[in-house]
Amino acid sequence: MENNIRALRAERGWSQQQLADLLDVSRQSVNAIETGKYDPSLPLAFAIARLFERHIEEIFDDGRSVAKAAE
Repeated sequence: MENNIRALRAERGWSQQQLADLLDVSRQSVNAIETGKYDPSLPLAFAIARLFERHIEEIFDDGRSVAKAAE
C-alpha cells in the first residue's frame, strides 16, 4: 500500500523516531510503513491520520481507486 507519510513527516520536521514516539511504535515500524514493506493495522492507520489531521484516504492509497475509476 502506498502512502505519503514521509512527506507529511518532513513537512513537520519530525524524524522517524519522533513520529514513532508519538505513535508509540518503533522507529523500524515507521520506516517499514513509509517504504511500503508493512501495512499498518487499522487502529494504527487511524492514529496516523489523526496525528496528521487528515483522512486515511489522504495518507494511504491501496491502488483500488484508480482501478475503479477506469471501469
